[in-house]
Amino acid sequence: MIELHNLRAPKGTRRKRKRVGRGPGSGKGKTSGRGEKGQNSRSGGGVPAWFEGGQMPLQRRIPKRGFKNRNRVEYQVVNVGDLHILDGDATPESLRAAGLIRSLRQPVKILGTGEVEAAVSCSVHGVSATARRKIEAAGGSVTLLSRHARDDE
Repeated sequence: MIELHNLRAPKGTRRKRKRVGRGPGSGKGKTSGRGEKGQNSRSGGGVPAWFEGGQMPLQRRIPKRGFKNRNRVEYQVVNVGDLHILDGDATPESLRAAGLIRSLRQPVKILGTGEVEAAVSCSVHGVSATARRKIEAAGGSVTLLSRHARDDE
């Protein structure tokens, strides 16, 4: 019976290591399978995988387009129509507890999609003009927090 202490690989699954430079009888003696002369026969020889023989490389041939702003602020968005889930005020902590945002590290912005049923006071990092209008029309208020990301989560 095969058990963990006597497991063995089936015959033919393990190939022996190629021992080069061990004499003419081995079949891989003298030049050790590298041929006679040339770049690839030397130690440290050969070209990098991305080298195209001096042809203009692919990463330089293709056109470069666009721009990625390193200072872009990625907001977590919440629609005003989703604020009815909350019991009290809309703060990043209460939005996180309700599952409307994922992290307290990124700033939160309220957008104007949907309708506001009750008066809600919101303390968030950003709010759209439509959302502000709808919240204030329902008797709520909006307070903007500083945009710097929080350190705790």
